[in-house]
Amino acid sequence: MKNIAVYKSTGEQTGTVEISCSEPTQYATGAYAVSIRRLLQQWRQGTVGFKTRGDVAFSNKKPWKQKGTGRARAGSPRSPLWRKGAVLFGPSPRVRKIGLSRKQRQLAMGHVMASALSSGRFYCLDAAFEQKPSVKSAQATLRALNIADRKVVLFLAMHDVQTYLSFRNIPNVYAVFYDQPNAFDLSNGHSWVFLKKDLNLFTDMVARWN
Repeated sequence: MKNIAVYKSTGEQTGTVEISCSEPTQYATGAYAVSIRRLLQQWRQGTVGFKTRGDVAFSNKKPWKQKGTGRARAGSPRSPLWRKGAVLFGPSPRVRKIGLSRKQRQLAMGHVMASALSSGRFYCLDAAFEQKPSVKSAQATLRALNIADRKVVLFLAMHDVQTYLSFRNIPNVYAVFYDQPNAFDLSNGHSWVFLKKDLNLFTDMVARWN
């Protein structure tokens, strides 16, 4: 069990909440590395391509006769030696996939969670933005928590539209719904923030990683 401090929007600590988190195993680091590599590979578009001899818009007629002209012999203007000719051995469109089992994903996310808890990067925010979106209030809250200049990962419920609208235009805040976190986005954040009203959703998400 780990204790996470609860803060008001003014930055005042009002208490703590307990989160159950298992200790990472010796295999967690390797699973985490493969998980990051898998995400980066899958985010590549893979649409790069080139034109082969069959794709270049030229006639396949022999430019001049083989002998007697004094020029180098040539068989087709589609040759890769010619200007605007074809490309040989260039990059081709492909799909890059790296397999990762469910257990490895679980180990990777648990490793990210354990490292964030050990470094004290968690903030439980006891605040509400239910009446209307307010970017000014959101920025004031981040300044009160002394994380206004850090990369912040904000966990939100899918239906919490007002809070999402309050934080979405702040450049260093990345809003993540509870059903879509991944190891790369979580590792890229210096601070993790979740709302106290969503404590059940947060504990359920963490329980899937243990």
